[in-house]
Amino acid sequence: MKYNPSRRAFLKDTGTVGIATGIGLSLLPTVTNAASKLPLTGYLQQKLPYDYKALEPFIDALTMEIHYSKHAAAYAKNLSDACTAEKIDTSKISLEDLLQNISNYSPKMRNNGGGHYNHELFWQCMKGGIATMPNGELAHAITKSFGSFEAFKTQFTEAGKNRFGSGWAWLVQTSDQKLVISSTPNQDNPLMNIAEVKGKPLLGLDIWEHAYYLKYQNKRADYIANWWNIVNWNFVEERFGK
Repeated sequence: MKYNPSRRAFLKDTGTVGIATGIGLSLLPTVTNAASKLPLTGYLQQKLPYDYKALEPFIDALTMEIHYSKHAAAYAKNLSDACTAEKIDTSKISLEDLLQNISNYSPKMRNNGGGHYNHELFWQCMKGGIATMPNGELAHAITKSFGSFEAFKTQFTEAGKNRFGSGWAWLVQTSDQKLVISSTPNQDNPLMNIAEVKGKPLLGLDIWEHAYYLKYQNKRADYIANWWNIVNWNFVEERFGK
């Protein structure tokens, strides 16, 4: 059965709750297909790899604290509830594989499974200090796919700026090993079988207002421009290498 959640249902399913601890779902040891051959995300919210203030001045500490401990924690908690309700054996199916078959599940699973996965990836895509340029095979692939690194940045930025409402911008590695840029609404991502552009997400940018509104107000373009200063290219290169 196909599901097509409305905006109202999406907001209802992702209501803010406290940080999810002790959810009781195991991290996953198995991989069942090629698209899952990447670091497994798991079903539990992981500790941030840096302090809330580590991304300043580009993302302020208060925004990071609220984003992580309220919004992202809600997705992890609601994902746990959805897995219990839909009898998902999390010891046998990875989150990545679940997302690849998301049309078989409820709107709550889609919204919160995507929200949890996207945020766990997003935290890793950033680090403190000033970002360097991508290197090696990833740099070569970006130039080959987009003409130059600057052309890639421009296209990715436009994907984020032009996404209507809330969603994400992505650098995606497709099944034929091409690099493409896409954006998705709400908490959808390229792993999902309902995505317009499918593949392995290498780099993701959260363009929900809660990711930037305290500092940038309605200036999404300024948020994106400053976000380039904290991209963790080492992490992106590792995903590309796998």
